[in-house]
Amino acid sequence: MKIYNLYIICISLLFSACNIETGGGRSGQSQGSWLSFRADASMSGYTDVRLPKNPVLQWAYKSDLRTASSPLVLDGTAYWSDRRGRIQGVDREGNLCFSYDFATAIEAIPAIHDSVLYIGRIDGRISALSLSTKDTLWNYETDGQILAAPNFIDVGGRKVLVCGSYDNYLYTLDLKTGEEISNIETGYYINGAVALWQGHVIFGGCDALIRMVDCLSGVETSSMESEAYIPSSPAIIGDYCYIADYAGNIYEIYLKDGKFEQTRKIVSSKSKDAAFISVPAVTNKTLYLVSDDRNVYSIDRTTGLVNWKYLLKGETSESSPVVCRDQLIVCTRTGIVSILNAKTGELAWEYDTGEQITASPAVIKGAFYILTSKGTLFCFGE
Repeated sequence: MKIYNLYIICISLLFSACNIETGGGRSGQSQGSWLSFRADASMSGYTDVRLPKNPVLQWAYKSDLRTASSPLVLDGTAYWSDRRGRIQGVDREGNLCFSYDFATAIEAIPAIHDSVLYIGRIDGRISALSLSTKDTLWNYETDGQILAAPNFIDVGGRKVLVCGSYDNYLYTLDLKTGEEISNIETGYYINGAVALWQGHVIFGGCDALIRMVDCLSGVETSSMESEAYIPSSPAIIGDYCYIADYAGNIYEIYLKDGKFEQTRKIVSSKSKDAAFISVPAVTNKTLYLVSDDRNVYSIDRTTGLVNWKYLLKGETSESSPVVCRDQLIVCTRTGIVSILNAKTGELAWEYDTGEQITASPAVIKGAFYILTSKGTLFCFGE
């Protein structure tokens, strides 16, 4: 027993000495899959998976169909949607292995659970597609187009899907049947995906309100007003939520007992060129932001001070950064993929895809995927 305790102490000291910063992790997902927009229901943008030490382009698959999607990965196969409504899948070698046509426009990012792909459509439907049988399992119809990615939430032992629509409603649906469990009306369109916190979801909308909603009941339990509309999604770690508005503010919200207990502006920009339209990434100590002023910012969560900033080579977009243990991967609208040291901001690797990028990266063990707006999927590995 004494030897075992000594071993635990030594391991703890080793991690402290290495100063490894951790984040929210990836709940319920293997290192070989990336099953939703930000990989975990809290939308933290953090993964324990390490990026390849010396990334090399393994292959590039050109679909020649424009997309607003980000890639997902299930057991080595990458999936995405294109704007014409087709779902495509490419295997580990870069070969097309899956195709399904919804025959209607799609602008949303899908999500996958138990080999079923869920996606919102421009015609207002939320669809469940079996990847094994290529059958549509169910459709749920709303009264507005859907641009938001769905999120999966466990509530009381029940798995549900939560997604917003341009009909101003947030819907909670049974994952297996598509049956409506609850809905709540907001003041305007819902663009972003919701983030999970203790059976509640948090999201912003075009009405500039940030809301917390109990999923099963559909009851709004808390809300606050921001200075401008909310184009993207929150990122949550522990009991803290971070969400950006279009005026360049980042709000930190302390969550307690289903309420917004305390709020503050951790970032307040006075520059008209410093709006935030991508989702922040957050770890135990640090908040990472991509701004319209072309900079990536590392912000100390306690003090709100800038640790470092890095000027990207090109205009930014809604592509959201991902923290991979001690590195940060970020993409620009102009097609540059950059890997930075998360602690210092030093550039470690860079690649020019030559095509516009609005999608966020997908990271699995030994590889990461970048999808361009033209529909070219890049796979980088070692």
